Amino acid sequence: MWKHEASMDMDATPADVWAVLSDVPGWKRWNAGIEHIELHGPFVAGTTFTMQPPDTDAFVSTLIAVDENRGFTDETVIGDIRVVVQHRIDALAPGGVRVTYATEVTGADAADVGAMVTSDFPDVLRGLKNVVERR
Repeated sequence: MWKHEASMDMDATPADVWAVLSDVPGWKRWNAGIEHIELHGPFVAGTTFTMQPPDTDAFVSTLIAVDENRGFTDETVIGDIRVVVQHRIDALAPGGVRVTYATEVTGADAADVGAMVTSDFPDVLRGLKNVVERR
């Protein structure tokens, strides 16, 4: 198993962050790693979404946990590789939030796959921060 975490503090409320994270079609506005994305139902556990990064094949992920204003977890399984990403929203005192993407990868070449999957997370979190703080 390979694990990785990336976090960023934001001047926002958990509800501000949740409004942006739960708008799956809107992810393209702040995540350059998405060419196309489609949510196949409501933003609840069990719903799938299809995401296509630039210059590569699309893949399907499943929302396996959704907790409004606190975060969500998605799972992607391709062959024997399983990628689980927790998107956590933690309120900070006296204000603001910390958003954390915690990733676990299992299967063959987990470290290589994990490094590839998470390589743009700092940029993704910066993009999220820019959108959230402009709200």
